[in-house]
Amino acid sequence: MRAVIQRVAQASVTVDGVVTGEIQQGLLVLLGIEDVDTTEDITWLSSKLVNLRIFNDDAGVMNVSVKDIHGDILLVSQFTLHASTKKGNRPSYIRASKPDVAIPLYEKMIAQLEQDLETTIQRGIFGADMKVALLNDGPVTIIIDSHNRE
Repeated sequence: MRAVIQRVAQASVTVDGVVTGEIQQGLLVLLGIEDVDTTEDITWLSSKLVNLRIFNDDAGVMNVSVKDIHGDILLVSQFTLHASTKKGNRPSYIRASKPDVAIPLYEKMIAQLEQDLETTIQRGIFGADMKVALLNDGPVTIIIDSHNRE
């Protein structure tokens, strides 16, 4: 799994003019899923997301997690995170999972995040043409890959 995490003051996702997910202070997480992803990737990444200390403490130091601030998470599926641009100018998405594999993993990620964060996870609609709006706070943007645990 590959995630692009953005610390936000607010974020929302809209599908066909209808807001499907909206948060104030928290994390906007763009999530790419590939066929090799497992429940272990979900558990590891969820824990990493809710405990990642990227919010400012009282001294202005990034030392507090989204869980600590009682923030929210907006999770948006994004298969283009697995784009390969090695050949030519048209990206290949061959590594990205097809819906029959990706949707159950996406739903398991939502359930795991809800368990770990102890709140409802806001979300987009898998496979839809989504419009994502955000007010990046910082800006703070981090990329995490569950297969490259740096």
